[in-house]
Amino acid sequence: MSADVTSLGATIRSWRERLTPAAVGLPARRSRRAPGLRREELAELADLSVDYVVRLEQGRSTTPSAQVAGALARALHLNRHERDHLYRLAGLGPPDDSTITEHIPPGIQRVIQRVGETPVAVFAADWRLLWWNRSWASLLGDPAAVPEDDRSLVRARFPVNTDGGRPVTWPVTEQDPEASDRAIIADLRRASARYPGDPGLARLLRRTIDGNPRFAQLWREGAVGTHSEDRKTIRHPAVGSVTVDCDVLTDADTDIKIVIYTTVPGSEDATKLDLTRVSGIIGAPGTAAR
Repeated sequence: MSADVTSLGATIRSWRERLTPAAVGLPARRSRRAPGLRREELAELADLSVDYVVRLEQGRSTTPSAQVAGALARALHLNRHERDHLYRLAGLGPPDDSTITEHIPPGIQRVIQRVGETPVAVFAADWRLLWWNRSWASLLGDPAAVPEDDRSLVRARFPVNTDGGRPVTWPVTEQDPEASDRAIIADLRRASARYPGDPGLARLLRRTIDGNPRFAQLWREGAVGTHSEDRKTIRHPAVGSVTVDCDVLTDADTDIKIVIYTTVPGSEDATKLDLTRVSGIIGAPGTAAR
């Protein structure tokens, strides 16, 4: 068998060509001369330049970083075995099962791309934001304007005084913040047992226990709780307060969490939620004044 057909570039191309725009949530376009996604569509989904995707497929670039490999795996809807194969072709070690994954399984990707205009986001096991849709950004602020390391619900809810710059705030109020805090810490406690080799989670726990007395207290108490249905109020700069029902769905294999915000049809809050989409995407969460 020719090495060309098993190379990194050829493999990426074959995965790209097996996908349709509809499968990845893109609108269908007419006059498609080739099967599957176009290179520019893959580049958009993976947040890469088209030129870089071309160089990868042509074999002129053969050593993408782990971050790029992860972005490609998500954009191409690879399952875990395919993702690991991609990493090996790139000369990288596949992500360790003892570390938290940022890979969103294909089934979850199909679910979140079919929720329409409902605000939805995906978080890793340590509550780092991995993905969000346009409605989420319109309601809460655009996370794209926030550095990746700061896209953390834990860092937003339990700020540390030693954080530099202006910490990103969370413009959300829960009806029962105590229960929400305990549920988040319970999630982190489970994650610390399941992913003992994850250095990012270890750093997050050390800095938050040392730097946030509230977090440290609940952690020492062995706080337990589970995420279930909850009602939250979001402070939107254009339409005012919007009250939503929050549901958290967790994937048992990866501990990845899907967070969905909905309103009662026909209610005032449903109208306000529609208006947030009309008003457009606002700045980063808690930093609209920048």
